Amino acid sequence: MSLLVVGLSHRSAPVSLLERASLHTDARIKLLQDTVAAEPATEAAVLATCNRIELYADVDKFHAGVAELSTLLAQHSGVGLEELTPYLYVHYEDRAVHHLFSVACGLDSMVVGEGQILGQIKDSLARAQDLHTAGRLLNDLFQQALRVGKRAHSETGIDRAGQSLVTFGLEQLSRGADVAAWARGKKALVIGAGSMSSLAAATLARAGVAEIVIANRTPERAERLARILATGDDTDVLARAVPMDAVPAELARADVAVSCTGATGLVLTAGTIATAVEGRTGLPAAGPVTGDAARAAGSGAAETHGSGRTAVSADPRETPLPPTTVGAEEGCPLDLAAVAAAEPGFSLMGESAVAGIDAATLEQHGTWVDNGTVDRREAARRSAEADAELITALAATAATVGRIPERRRPEPVVVAPRPEPALFLLDLAMPRDVDAAVHRLAGVRLVDIESLAEASADAPMAADVDQVRRIVSDEVAAFGAAQRAAHITPTVVALRTMAADVVAGEIARLEGRLPGMDDKHRAEITQTVRRVVDKLLHAPTVRVKQLAAEPGGAGYADALRTLFDLDPETVASVSQADDSNTSEKNGRNRGPA
Repeated sequence: MSLLVVGLSHRSAPVSLLERASLHTDARIKLLQDTVAAEPATEAAVLATCNRIELYADVDKFHAGVAELSTLLAQHSGVGLEELTPYLYVHYEDRAVHHLFSVACGLDSMVVGEGQILGQIKDSLARAQDLHTAGRLLNDLFQQALRVGKRAHSETGIDRAGQSLVTFGLEQLSRGADVAAWARGKKALVIGAGSMSSLAAATLARAGVAEIVIANRTPERAERLARILATGDDTDVLARAVPMDAVPAELARADVAVSCTGATGLVLTAGTIATAVEGRTGLPAAGPVTGDAARAAGSGAAETHGSGRTAVSADPRETPLPPTTVGAEEGCPLDLAAVAAAEPGFSLMGESAVAGIDAATLEQHGTWVDNGTVDRREAARRSAEADAELITALAATAATVGRIPERRRPEPVVVAPRPEPALFLLDLAMPRDVDAAVHRLAGVRLVDIESLAEASADAPMAADVDQVRRIVSDEVAAFGAAQRAAHITPTVVALRTMAADVVAGEIARLEGRLPGMDDKHRAEITQTVRRVVDKLLHAPTVRVKQLAAEPGGAGYADALRTLFDLDPETVASVSQADDSNTSEKNGRNRGPA
């Protein structure tokens, strides 16, 4: 087994890079075809979800395989290799098996324990089988991963460690409140009719929303999903389908919207969302200006509310004060501006500067003055001008606030609280469907893949996770042993075939020497010779299979071929026949993806 996986996920790369590197269906197909056409790889499968892109391959050379798979990922994702490489991870042989089994159990998911990954693994295997890029190794690997994932969900409480991405997203929208209580009576808009959108629609229906509107580029799929929701036995929801061009109007009616499409560009822009919120509330959806932005604009205590109206305080203490510091002296070795920033409100002229300057700095400043690097008369003139400027500034301050401050601290800028959301948005697409600028709109709460990744980083892990990890470790060991044993099987079959040929040859020679031998005696002699050969080969072949199944046992197949002088082409033909039979059986039994 020379299994290699090269990929990136939410654990290794920022969501923004994952978004750019996402692969649409045609790109995945071309990536598979190009991978098996490359020299180091003989099999290939792509696992691409909303938060991971992984390329699995059976390679004959590790370093060449890593280089080739990394290059192919970069080419087909459109992200440069130099930019992509720092975020790639590589797993080989048993570590690659362990990684896929962990993924299948939900241990590597953004939401630990979510079960949707099993369907995505099944889809990846089906695609590789349809394109004939999955051979014996990847067929065995992915089918075993599906069994391991199902075992983890059935034998442990891993489902309690996390939920589906949809449920987790809805919990983030409701800020941890009970989703059913939060969703009850709301109107929902679901954009897309794929597996994730269908799951979102079903989850909302079970949560008790009053209405679900399905929008999809293929109207038939939207109508089919709406019929399923409306006629479901476990839900009582009004469901209908609309074309995509009706989305802006439906947004103005919706309380919550979920989007998960395969679009490569934005489906909902910030302008579209702002218009929908304004149509729903009658107020602009402009976001509040931060304190820094207000000060940069010279607005002082002015603040912009979610309604777009600007309020100015009448409190004179919140009016910007004239400056009370004097600029840096030319030629001075000190960064006086930095001192002024550290101690705002102090003049750097006179004894008041001592409070803001340490002893070493004062000594440096005194040396500079003593050396006479500035003309004394010019210095006196500048000092007089500075004093005049300081007096003027202090007089203006006294006129404004009625006192002369010994130390003026900047007044805190009060930022208006955001209004309660009028529209809740859940974006589960990769690349994103909803413009990230929507986060800054007032009256809107957006949860997307990036914010889900941040929220899930601190999610508690259930105790069942340890049990799942033990299951994964045991299954990895069993899979490795089975693969190593399978690797020696063609050699054992070739050895027994050679032994049968030797028996047949010797029986034919005996018949030539004893032409009068009857059928009964011939059969008895043939059976006896075969029994002797079988007994001689039984113990070595059983033992060599056991040894080959252990770590490092791959060399026993080579030893067996050398000891019995087996023809390599015969061994290869047995292996190819097994692969052909496996592919044919998988094609018959796979069923719909």
